[in-house]
Amino acid sequence: MTPLKKQFTAGATTELRSQRNLNRRVVIQGGRIVANTRQEQAGVNARVNRGGVYGFASAANLSKEGAQQVLKDAARNAEVLARHQLNPKGAMPAIQQGLRPVDPDMVDLPQQYYIDYLKELDNYIAKKYPGLASRTVVSSCDSMEKLLVTSDGYSAHTIAPRGYVYVILTQNTKDGVPVDMFEAFGGRGTFDKNFIEPSTLHEKIDQVYENLMKKTEGVYAEAGVKTVILNGMMAGMLAHEAVGHTVEADLVLAGSVAGPMLGKQVASPLISLTDFAHTAFGQTAPLPVYVDDEGVKADDVVLIKDGILTGYMVNRELGEKFGMEPKGNARAWAFSDEPLIRMRNTVILPGKDKLEDMVASIDDGYYLIHSGNGQADATGEFMFGVTMGYEIKNGKLGKALLDTTVSGVAFDMLKSVSMVSDKMYWSSSGFCGKKQPMSVSMGGPDIKCQITIGGR
Repeated sequence: MTPLKKQFTAGATTELRSQRNLNRRVVIQGGRIVANTRQEQAGVNARVNRGGVYGFASAANLSKEGAQQVLKDAARNAEVLARHQLNPKGAMPAIQQGLRPVDPDMVDLPQQYYIDYLKELDNYIAKKYPGLASRTVVSSCDSMEKLLVTSDGYSAHTIAPRGYVYVILTQNTKDGVPVDMFEAFGGRGTFDKNFIEPSTLHEKIDQVYENLMKKTEGVYAEAGVKTVILNGMMAGMLAHEAVGHTVEADLVLAGSVAGPMLGKQVASPLISLTDFAHTAFGQTAPLPVYVDDEGVKADDVVLIKDGILTGYMVNRELGEKFGMEPKGNARAWAFSDEPLIRMRNTVILPGKDKLEDMVASIDDGYYLIHSGNGQADATGEFMFGVTMGYEIKNGKLGKALLDTTVSGVAFDMLKSVSMVSDKMYWSSSGFCGKKQPMSVSMGGPDIKCQITIGGR
């Protein structure tokens, strides 16, 4: 699309993006295929900033003519809106220009590949654990390919595939109450690279079954404010949902709790929170972003440093408003979407404590490992389901927990943190919903804190 830059509107900031999203999914439940889908969405869009307003246009058409048409439509929309600007703005602040090397092509596997893999996995579970109340195995693969050309930023051709297997096992307690255990395997990359042989998952599935059996003999948590250890997966979920969204600049502008807290203590000095762009702890992050959909070269955003709120995630427009450098957080889900401020790889940084020492320091509390559905709002209040956890009694892990909930105010909870483990956990199998879905990753270490637990 680079030759089309000649048709960009002079004196305006222009982005031209073609995009193709793929999704492949198979579900086998109790040995039967209950879902087998292939979805594809492709098109092109243009966005033009003129005088401080944006004109946007998109079309489900990947041809040269389609690109030319959306450029014209976006420029016309911007021109119409600019006429009504009482205080037109000048050009946007300059950003670094360049070209991101093309990502390697990905293999789009036939649907039968996923079916054969899951059937073999399902057969293993059925033969080894015939007494299960139910079993479900799922393959889920998605990819997002973008070709971006900008007037004054980076241009890039990126391909971001993910491949996962989900295993859900259900068994009844002695009272006949069904309990289940869910586990996601996989991550960045195509399915064939992430899962070479079904046998590589056998040991992990055995662990899921073992956890399920412990849960069938589980107990209900005691309700109230408790001393707990949040596993890094749960800490990451809270970091994303209850903290991360409050420091997205568009939500700050809308009145989030983080608005008046910049430069202030919002968490224990043991807590630091970073939104990594593409590299974390010397390795490629689970969902690397090198260039965002505004053509901004991506870099890390330090959100909390030693308990102090140090920054927001911004796009180009709000970066100018808040006096902060944009670092690649503007991302769009589909070709028909404008970029929004989104998280990428948002994590609490690990500390120096050992998990065994953290457990030993608690006489009566809980170790909470997996979270289910939950929600948080711009005030930082949250409520999440807990689907896996254990009692802590006299410094030792006790019985498994039946499903419960945790709730609180994120910054209050983070101020209560007294220990942070040195082990890092990542989760990248889900989507963030903020007007548009978006693939994100999150994570953190185990953290010891005070939290309200829901009990039975």
